[in-house]
Amino acid sequence: MSRPSQPLRLLIAAALVLGAAMLVLTLLRATDAALSVWDRLRAWPDWVGILFLVALVLLLGGVVWGIWRLLRPARRRAPRAQALDRNELEQRIERIGVETPEAFEAHSELSELDRRRSEGSVQVCLFGQVSSGKSSLLKALAPETAPQIGVTAGTTTTITRHRGQLPDGRQLDIADVPGSAEAGDRDHLALAQAEAARSHALVYVVDGDLGRSQAQELEALGRFGRPIIVALNKSDRFDREQLDALRRRLRERSAHLEAQVIPVSAGHEEELLREHPDGRQEWITRQAPARIEELQRAIQRIAALGAEALEPGREAALFSHVDTRLAEGEQRLQAERSQAAIERYTRRAVLGALAAVAPGTDLVIQGALATALTRELCQIHGLRARDVDIDDLISRAGGLLRTGTSITLAVVGNALKAFPGFGTLGGGLVHAVAYGLIFDSLGHALAQTLANTRELDRDATLEAFHQRLSMPSSERLLTLARLALESREAARNDPPQSEKN
Repeated sequence: MSRPSQPLRLLIAAALVLGAAMLVLTLLRATDAALSVWDRLRAWPDWVGILFLVALVLLLGGVVWGIWRLLRPARRRAPRAQALDRNELEQRIERIGVETPEAFEAHSELSELDRRRSEGSVQVCLFGQVSSGKSSLLKALAPETAPQIGVTAGTTTTITRHRGQLPDGRQLDIADVPGSAEAGDRDHLALAQAEAARSHALVYVVDGDLGRSQAQELEALGRFGRPIIVALNKSDRFDREQLDALRRRLRERSAHLEAQVIPVSAGHEEELLREHPDGRQEWITRQAPARIEELQRAIQRIAALGAEALEPGREAALFSHVDTRLAEGEQRLQAERSQAAIERYTRRAVLGALAAVAPGTDLVIQGALATALTRELCQIHGLRARDVDIDDLISRAGGLLRTGTSITLAVVGNALKAFPGFGTLGGGLVHAVAYGLIFDSLGHALAQTLANTRELDRDATLEAFHQRLSMPSSERLLTLARLALESREAARNDPPQSEKN
């Protein structure tokens, strides 16, 4: 890079000298003003000077605090779930039908919420992965109970609720739930999550640093603003330095949840070597005392808030749980109704292909059926599709078929030859099976797209339609072939109305 020319360098030097001179002048004026104020303050009463200094310190402190808040990284808070309305949930239960498993469970959860609210007690849930020591910790918190304590993972397989007493004499309801992260045990995990949703506060029990699945669980539990305590169990295994480092790590990872991290020890059996005065030695087993005082004080502070103050968080968590179960029920019913509609229109398409009397008439029949199928599937998924969108989808699907009709027929014909009893199907039956395959593919592609995107996505539907049409399973083809044979036999045994007359 070339240096500036001589005149330009002189100009830059002059600018620097001028800037330095202005800076010195400003500093001198500020110093003069400060000395002038100081002289005046000395002439005034002492209390005026003290008041001025206090105001100056507060002003400077406020500026420093503002700069610190501005430059400090934003604290990530736990995501709060969107508030749900109970009336809306009850309306959804009625629409689904309380006789369905999901709606019945949702109705039961709302009734259980009312029952527990009437108890007026603060309810805490012990949550954590298998073998973290939840049941042992419950035994320490509520000594009168007899929870299952074992060395095998997943000893607790049911929800047990107990009542313990805090140091200040306050009663506390504690729930012990099955441990999470047990391979293939989704039923027990569902039990644990449901009970966690019914509780005012949570004690998440760990015996070390958070793993990935534990961090995800803790994140999900913290969505509703309920008090959370991370209880570092079996803390007596660590020395002081290790324990401090682990506590800092857990605090950092759960800071956005505003969770407390408290080391505890639920107590355990330990072996000691005893020496007798006569020189004999023997191993004895004794119970190491539990160290839960800090945890008890933390729970006590939460309980002091009262059940009424903690109710909004519990209600939001339970409503979210109910919403999830209702969504599962709605999706299942939509899938069942979609499957029934697809089977009904596929049968009509097969019958229409068998009844076609001239080339092209089946296309007219199937086009009307395709439009009706699309409209019904949209209605099942709660979507009001415009006629122009439906017509465009059917038109493009028809264009796809015009370029691949011969291929579709060949695929069906050749595939059926591989199955004894179906290889002798005539051309009309092969044609009918092909149209059944078309409607089955279109219906499932459309239902899948509506379920995933919640809109009439033309491109996604056509792509799924092409994939299903080009790679039919042998089971689907056999089902359609049987349907075509049954339809032909039914038509033969049921003569037209004119012949009956």
